[in-house]
Amino acid sequence: MNNYRQRNGEIWAFENAPKQELQAALAHDHCENADGYDGVVLGLDGGTTSTVCVCMPFLPFSKTLPDPLPVLARAIAGCSNHNSIGESSARDTLEDIIAEVLSKSGSNRSAVRAVCLGISGVNHPNDQERVLSWLRKIFPAHVKLYVQNDAVAALASGTMGRLHGCVLIAGTGCISYGIAEDGKEARASGVGPILGDWGSGYGIAAQALTAVIRAHDGRGPQTMLTDKILKALDLSSPDEVIGSILGKDCSSCSRSGILCRSF
Repeated sequence: MNNYRQRNGEIWAFENAPKQELQAALAHDHCENADGYDGVVLGLDGGTTSTVCVCMPFLPFSKTLPDPLPVLARAIAGCSNHNSIGESSARDTLEDIIAEVLSKSGSNRSAVRAVCLGISGVNHPNDQERVLSWLRKIFPAHVKLYVQNDAVAALASGTMGRLHGCVLIAGTGCISYGIAEDGKEARASGVGPILGDWGSGYGIAAQALTAVIRAHDGRGPQTMLTDKILKALDLSSPDEVIGSILGKDCSSCSRSGILCRSF
């Protein structure tokens, strides 16, 4: 607990420095339409391979939204799926990237009006409450907090916020999600590599790795994938594949998903 408190103090140390003016961030040409805002909002897209967080000025819907929408700062980090890297690492990733984007924007937590997170691995109200509990420890009580599966965020981004339609995501994981006009929801897949993420980066890479191992031990035909995978992983023999995929600090799911990009 003491280590966590020390770490927490370090990543938020920038808030103790002389206050930076948010207008400095608006000097960037991509923020020229953001005059007259009051506070900021954060949007975060968290996946198994990477996490992106943006800081934008708070713009009331009563006003005509500028085009393009102004972005004060953007930050990128690694995996934030608690099912892949564990709760502690996922929480640290989220807090680190939030602190980074606020620091880059010249803002701080007291200026935040709302935070919306779309994260893979949020599949149940218990998952939502877990992430919300982390956020409540980070932000003041006035900040509005929203946590959804990343498929919901993807759907909203393609429909200008109108949650009606279907979306298919095929990244490291895979999920299909839809909302009918009457609000009824449906989803398929998105249950992780063990229970089945067919068509995902992980699923494709896992099939390729299986083909290489089967060719190596004689259970399957020889395949051109052997040379490609050994080269991508900088290995000399299929015998080394197991240690390379399962013996790394990062999750095998994320590593296999990254491997899929080589094909």
